Amino acid sequence: MDIYEEIVKLRQQGRRGAVATIVNVNGSVPSFKTAKMLVRDDGSIVGTIGGGCVEGEVWQAAREAMESEKSRTLSFNLNQDPKYDTGLVCGGSLEIFIEPILPPALLYIFGAGHVALNLYKIARGAGFDVTVVDDREAYANRERFPDARDVIAEDFERIIARLAPNESSYLVIVTRGHRDDMRLLRWAVQTRARYIGMIGSKRKTITIFRELTKEGLDPALFERVHAPVGLDIGAITPEEIAVAITAELIAERRRVERDLPHMSWFHRQADLAPASEAAKDSSDENVEAVEE
Repeated sequence: MDIYEEIVKLRQQGRRGAVATIVNVNGSVPSFKTAKMLVRDDGSIVGTIGGGCVEGEVWQAAREAMESEKSRTLSFNLNQDPKYDTGLVCGGSLEIFIEPILPPALLYIFGAGHVALNLYKIARGAGFDVTVVDDREAYANRERFPDARDVIAEDFERIIARLAPNESSYLVIVTRGHRDDMRLLRWAVQTRARYIGMIGSKRKTITIFRELTKEGLDPALFERVHAPVGLDIGAITPEEIAVAITAELIAERRRVERDLPHMSWFHRQADLAPASEAAKDSSDENVEAVEE
């Protein structure tokens, strides 16, 4: 099999993998520089870097790389470590670079208004594969979103019944009404999506949170919800809000570990504050005004 063709297939299927490449060789080793091995997410392999204990360790490191989504380099000295003695005449050293192969970052935007349109433009430029979903054909159409992966104009309930977000999916809810936001969030928190964000004020966020927990949803499901969505950069216009949301999407995709200025009320509060108290803080009410 051709490793490069297999990489393309993996990404098209939304799967993960890692490629190990011998990047440096000194002395005698059981392979050659540039030799490659692809490790798929199910543990199967394509190609070889020489077999033996080295390949076993690289296989394990490749599995770890696809989980951490970070590249790494391994060094092996076959001359000094007895565990690499396989009876072959090998006494050199080698370095192997392991690079994770990740599926495309799929962004589903629910809503096709002003914020959605700008988010589509900016997120596409940042490398996200965008699908736009709305129940209005006048807004969700190819003329408005010409380069989207998909544009779906249909009732939200019918659409979400067909969607199955995975760990590479990002969901952003920017519809024109609380009712649609709530039913979409109810569905979203029960999916495997990597990221869930919802536009709106703190008051709206708390109201929807309470309604859904009253229905019996586990409050822990909301711990990964970014609402209000986006990084806190003082955004006001639809264009600025789209930048704030995209910045947060990038931070999630890159697994940024340092503290960031999230808008999300969920990310800033450990416990549920009284709605009347949260309503006092209207600094982000402008977000509601630009929803379509």
